Amino acid sequence: MIFDTPPFWYDTQKPAHRWAARLLGPVGRAYGWAVRKRFDFYFPVPMAKPILCVGNLVAGGAGKTPVVESLVPLMQEAGYNPHILTRGYGGEEPGPLQVSPGRDTYVDVGDEALLLVEKAPTWVSKSRPLGAQAAIDTGATLIIMDDGFQNPAIFKDFALLVADGQAGFGNGKIMPAGPLREEIPSGLSRADAVVIVGEDKVGVAQTLKRHAEIPIFYADLKPASGNPEVAGQSIFAFAGIGRPEKFKETLIAAGAQLEGWGSFADHFPYTEEDLKELLSAAEIRGAMVVTTAKDYVRLPPSLREKVKKFSVRLEWQDPSALSRLIVSTLQLNA
Repeated sequence: MIFDTPPFWYDTQKPAHRWAARLLGPVGRAYGWAVRKRFDFYFPVPMAKPILCVGNLVAGGAGKTPVVESLVPLMQEAGYNPHILTRGYGGEEPGPLQVSPGRDTYVDVGDEALLLVEKAPTWVSKSRPLGAQAAIDTGATLIIMDDGFQNPAIFKDFALLVADGQAGFGNGKIMPAGPLREEIPSGLSRADAVVIVGEDKVGVAQTLKRHAEIPIFYADLKPASGNPEVAGQSIFAFAGIGRPEKFKETLIAAGAQLEGWGSFADHFPYTEEDLKELLSAAEIRGAMVVTTAKDYVRLPPSLREKVKKFSVRLEWQDPSALSRLIVSTLQLNA
């Protein structure tokens, strides 16, 4: 499914946007009620090994994938053998399937799985319990679950919510009126901690503190090693992620001279025609073509070498404190 964020979710300045959110408000409240009730009717399946869930309260990009990637070495240092479990959003494979980069494409397992498998053994499965069990059967002592916070089918031993410090919770309304997947108090009641990614420009921490007493951690996205040199370079960039403008800001912060920009829906399936148009526009401007690691795996292989991949990594402000909290909570739930 290709998802494009409605502008009224985050832009509340225009009257038309406020009216759209207001008209859809009753539908959003009904959706929030349904999400809440799901947990009343399900008995989450406890697994033989702990489940560390990384989720969020909003639809779209909040930075879950880099958070998951960063947790792998933290948990390895704590003595665990972590495997990653993802639904394989956008992929056709129902699973459980252990991802193989040489065999699987984003059409099979989704784009995120192809990034995550570079960090740890990764499984895709539409059924979270079946996927977790498959990982445990092959030696996993900890499952790091990418998304699935709103899925009641599996018990989470530790739930870490990710919030974007710049976008926050948008207009504060539930889908489709706003970006929230559920009511903030309801979600926080099931979470063990929250990480705010990027500078908190919209008061995310204050919003959280109004609703619950919960540990808050902070992290930033930084350019990864091995990226192309963009400082002072003419760049034509494009992205099809949850919030494409975040990638644009990252490049500008790295010193890139942005000569052109293409914004696409999250998980956009690029065709050869799409990429040829982008390459042609970049050639006219004499610019290097750059995209995200997540977009890169969705590019047609025949033209992929003409595009540079620019990756990011997550840098925690206090990784030791986070690791201690996770490990102590997992031990209490053992």
